[in-house]
Amino acid sequence: MKGKQLGLLIGATLLVAGGLAACGKSTSSNNSGQLAAKQDVKLSTKSEVTTLDVSKAADSTSLTQLYHTQEGLYRLGKKEKLINALATKTTVSNGGKTYVFNLRKNNHWNDGKAVTAQDFVYSWRRTAAPKTAAEYAYLMAGIKNYSAVQSGKLAPSQLGVKALNKSTLQVTLSKPVAYFKLLLAFPTFFPQEQSVVEKYGSDYGHSSDKTAYDGPFVMTKWQGTDQSWTLVKNPQFWDKKAITLKKLNFQVVADPSTGLNLYQKKELDATTLDGTQVANLKNNSDMKTFVGGTTYYMQMNQKRVKALKNLKVRQALSLAIDKKQLAKSVLRDGSKAPLGFVSENLTQNPKTKADFAKDAYVKDGVAYNLTAAKKLMKAGLKASGTKQLDLTLMADDTSVTKTVAQYIQAELQKLPNVKVSINTLPYKTRLSRSNAGNFDLVISSWGADFADPINFLSLMSTGNTNNNGGFSDAKYDSDVKKSENQDANNPTARYQDLVRAEKRLMTQQGLVPLYQPATVEMWNPKVSGYVWNPAGMSRGYQWMELKK
Repeated sequence: MKGKQLGLLIGATLLVAGGLAACGKSTSSNNSGQLAAKQDVKLSTKSEVTTLDVSKAADSTSLTQLYHTQEGLYRLGKKEKLINALATKTTVSNGGKTYVFNLRKNNHWNDGKAVTAQDFVYSWRRTAAPKTAAEYAYLMAGIKNYSAVQSGKLAPSQLGVKALNKSTLQVTLSKPVAYFKLLLAFPTFFPQEQSVVEKYGSDYGHSSDKTAYDGPFVMTKWQGTDQSWTLVKNPQFWDKKAITLKKLNFQVVADPSTGLNLYQKKELDATTLDGTQVANLKNNSDMKTFVGGTTYYMQMNQKRVKALKNLKVRQALSLAIDKKQLAKSVLRDGSKAPLGFVSENLTQNPKTKADFAKDAYVKDGVAYNLTAAKKLMKAGLKASGTKQLDLTLMADDTSVTKTVAQYIQAELQKLPNVKVSINTLPYKTRLSRSNAGNFDLVISSWGADFADPINFLSLMSTGNTNNNGGFSDAKYDSDVKKSENQDANNPTARYQDLVRAEKRLMTQQGLVPLYQPATVEMWNPKVSGYVWNPAGMSRGYQWMELKK
């Protein structure tokens, strides 16, 4: 999903179709006269569900379905606000390293069994166990003994999580994690019913009838490969009075033209648009735009290309690309020029509430200035002893990314003695080569798994597996480490650490931010209560309702 560089769900300004329902509170009793008799909503999705196994889900479609069929400790409300789900009270002690969660006693699995603290313990241990091969297990890295469990040095039973009793869960961290609560709203941290997992074994989560549910909805009509399925209201859910919808009907619609046609025929209540459709429908009031939480950027391989070790060369490459033109004239889909690596609308200054991206903005890191770029390139090539810079730009073979790559190629070849060729590859192949450092330039993307700048900035630390271009800077590393260690319990100091790190990354041009992508969708104006967030589980359907 997002932390795997897919960048599928984006944005931090909450835009909703028709308004936001009161999160966690029943609204139907007050609006019953305004609601449609049939509370069924029809939605499209770009890809099929791959699994309903909490430990193994890693794609956005599967995780979104899990988010609505399961219940964890917290949920995300408007603007990433944490809402108590199964946690009724949270106590933090031991310098931010010990969490005790008091759980609701009135939530049940769909088979009627009570959801207990032990269900969380079983789930987290299963996810952390190396044999499970859970792609999102790394989100548990802050939990005591996680690394030793992952490496096989300790048994999963040694993970820092235990049930003090049926309704009390204790979690011990190896060090304070400022964003720990945000992680707990992600499906990877949801409970699992051990008896059901063990009953179905390798078949668990591969069909809707071989899965346990404790969330707002239960999935039906899915046998593992279906292109459509239905979520129905769960009568066992603790907060069922707050759920107005009776059904959410999903169907896979990969082609935007097909989706728009179905929407116009009223066979869909929401569908995603492409750039051409956005341009043609720009005055349509049904169109909603969601931006933030994801950044597309260009990595420059300093290990492979000598000239890219030179700061002036890297700065020249960035200044030669007009990011505003890329967003407005090339993509034309609501995307925005970036202010830096960390996206806008992700998080705010704890004191002033200013956007992090604006606090950390370094103009020259994302500006367009071809004249300055030409001078810097000449000086940089001379200093690095390079006469001709021949670079290959690697990118995914999707239509959008191909277009972006062609635009970048044309921009960079305006520089003296620079030639750029393009190599487009299937996503998995491109990602494999990126991870192996087998590239000169590569277009990458990152979407935040949780709303904190560290989810971006940690990627560029020396030695991070996502730092494929080999950027390394001692001052940058120091600020990132301070935010994760000595300043972890001091929100203001930690925020400034991260601001300094972002500014350092941009002044050293450790990468080239290209654009913040947009998701633009058509929404039936009769549907209200859709909650959308920039990070983690972006889509919140549970409080939606259909008006007459």
